[in-house]
Amino acid sequence: MGWAKIISMNPQTMSAIQVASRVHGFSYAIRNIVAEALKVEAAGTRVRYLNIGDPIPFGFKTPPHLIEAVERAMRDDQNGYTPSTGIQSAREAVAADFVARGLNIDADRVLLTAGTSEGIELALSALVDAEDEVLIPLPTYPLYTAVLAKLGARAVFYKTDPTNGWLPDLDHIRSLVSPKTRALVAIHPNNPTGAIYPEATQRAMLELASSHGVVLLADEVYGDLGYDGPVPPMGLLDPEAPFISFSSLSKAYLAPGWRAGWMAVGANPRMDDVLAAIKKLADGRVCSNGPMQAAIRAALSSDRSHLQVFTKALRERAELTSSSLNAIDGIKCVTPSAAFYAMPQVSLPAGKTDEDYVLGLLRSTGVLCVYGSGFGLPAEGGFFRVVFLAEPKELTEIYELISTFTNQFLN
Repeated sequence: MGWAKIISMNPQTMSAIQVASRVHGFSYAIRNIVAEALKVEAAGTRVRYLNIGDPIPFGFKTPPHLIEAVERAMRDDQNGYTPSTGIQSAREAVAADFVARGLNIDADRVLLTAGTSEGIELALSALVDAEDEVLIPLPTYPLYTAVLAKLGARAVFYKTDPTNGWLPDLDHIRSLVSPKTRALVAIHPNNPTGAIYPEATQRAMLELASSHGVVLLADEVYGDLGYDGPVPPMGLLDPEAPFISFSSLSKAYLAPGWRAGWMAVGANPRMDDVLAAIKKLADGRVCSNGPMQAAIRAALSSDRSHLQVFTKALRERAELTSSSLNAIDGIKCVTPSAAFYAMPQVSLPAGKTDEDYVLGLLRSTGVLCVYGSGFGLPAEGGFFRVVFLAEPKELTEIYELISTFTNQFLN
């Protein structure tokens, strides 16, 4: 009788299962905006996706020798669990790559991760408790705020200056340090602005981390995509500073879906407990993708000629992007120095937001960018991020669409 009563209950009258409160603080605008793009596509408009930094849909190819390395690992039956820290040969290749760049890192201080994102989450999980603070650049990459929301910690934003090449405001960073500060994030080269910081700025950030006993989290996934050559790791400027460097095969090595990344913990003994904590957390997730780890050694220990071709293509697109956007009345854009992002600014009419502009652009033209407030910037600031991986011919068409729409939007 009791079961019959339960079965007969109308599910529509039953209360919804409650979700964790931390979810309400979790936002990822880069992907969230795709829902609106799908509606535009369903209505028959072609969408040009300039929202996600994935080179593969734009015709860039993963180097064949990386694919061969993964195939070989699979065929050689390397399909089981790996050590939680990663296969030794790949960890040694990462360490050797740091040494080749001038920074001595032992393989024991390298962990392989499911992309840079997992490394960042492992590091933050090891470093922060609820209510602790992490200094984050503004604009930021939304992964950091999303992870901190899950951990119950607080993101404290430091300014970067678009009138000075998007460089960090060092005085502002210093003013934000508190007893609750546990880490300082440096995304370098930067996403979403494409900025590269001068050595003096990097040294100041390392010194600040060292003197205040906080960890510099150096997100360096775009380090090989500087238009004038690879950007040295920040830790090279002060190997004794408390830092963790993150990178992966996703961007420079054109394999984002493989989720093959790594992190390297600085050699200062102050970081030994942090390293142990990260390894302990890594044990709990078992391991990162096994066969893809084999590609790390192939990427870092052999032919990298694709990088010259790729960065040349990116420089061309960056120059086209900045010149085209700066030619539009009401828009200004800092020329990027690395990667494949730009962060232009449109002079919004009173009462309008960056989201109004981006959604209007999408619905009117099918061009999908990401509004700057998705990266933590003020909604009234008029910033938006452009991914310029498309062919130059298509980018020219896109910027003509942006020009026409902007003229209508502002007048």
